[in-house]
Amino acid sequence: MGRRPARCYRYQKNKPYPKSRFCRGVPDPKIRIFDCGKKRLPCNEFSACVHLVSDEKEQVSSEGLEAARVNANKTMIKLAGKDFFHLRIRVHPYHVLRINKMLTCAGADRLQTGMRGAWGKAGGTAARISIGQVLMSIRTREDKIDAAIEAFRRSKFKIPGRQKIHVSSRWGFTRFAKEDYEKWTATGRMKEDGVGCKWMAGHGPLSRFMRNVIASPGDKPK
Repeated sequence: MGRRPARCYRYQKNKPYPKSRFCRGVPDPKIRIFDCGKKRLPCNEFSACVHLVSDEKEQVSSEGLEAARVNANKTMIKLAGKDFFHLRIRVHPYHVLRINKMLTCAGADRLQTGMRGAWGKAGGTAARISIGQVLMSIRTREDKIDAAIEAFRRSKFKIPGRQKIHVSSRWGFTRFAKEDYEKWTATGRMKEDGVGCKWMAGHGPLSRFMRNVIASPGDKPK
């Protein structure tokens, strides 16, 4: 028996139903990779960021997320190059979908008609999405923004509902604006931390503060 179409599980009708010791036998989600591309490059390599934002309250199956990830990844490799982007899936399919399996052979209506609204067995997983929630994000170089927009435009066809493409004003995956990131990096107040960064506050030991200021190239004491 094949899987049901996504329209059967598109709307959030019930409470969240995660995998637990009471909900066993859940099949593995189709999507297993949530980061693609150059995911280990530090945050100063990619300054631009583009988001795919949901415009509906709905459920997206793990199959749909995997199809969108593959589509966006292939498009970015083709248009931007495999070394010039980092793609991240921002939602996880924790919600378990249920299906009440019945016989579908000839004459099954005489044998098994079933009960309406019956409790079914676990048949898949989906992510519960709200309006304005980010589904996928790509950090890349400034000259590759158009490629990221095109990648998300093609990925939208793999996900139900409406989505919007948003070009962020922040530096990569960080929470700082591009102007603030450049300013605080030049003064030694910003420290790289993988794909993100750490804000070096003004409080704390004076030795640490002076060490950061002296190490920064833009503000050496005279």
